[in-house]
Amino acid sequence: MEKQSVTITNPTGIHARPASLLVSLCQQFQSDIVMECADSGRQVNPKSIFSVLSGRLKPGTTVTVAADGEDAQQAVQEICTFIEALEE
Repeated sequence: MEKQSVTITNPTGIHARPASLLVSLCQQFQSDIVMECADSGRQVNPKSIFSVLSGRLKPGTTVTVAADGEDAQQAVQEICTFIEALEE
């Protein structure tokens, strides 16, 4: 299992548009992926738009991206890079 933490720096958090892009990115991977919010322990399935939107992923929230499977390392790296690069 691969894990990496990243802080959401986008001033508007992960709302509808970036959420749909995140889901599209995550659905490309075969691995099982989970994002866990450090402050609340909430777990989000980043392959589900409903889960991402209900996760209340606000600016300043640190999430741990964890993936398990053949492409886990690549998945974690690309997801964290995506989150770090988010702008409004």
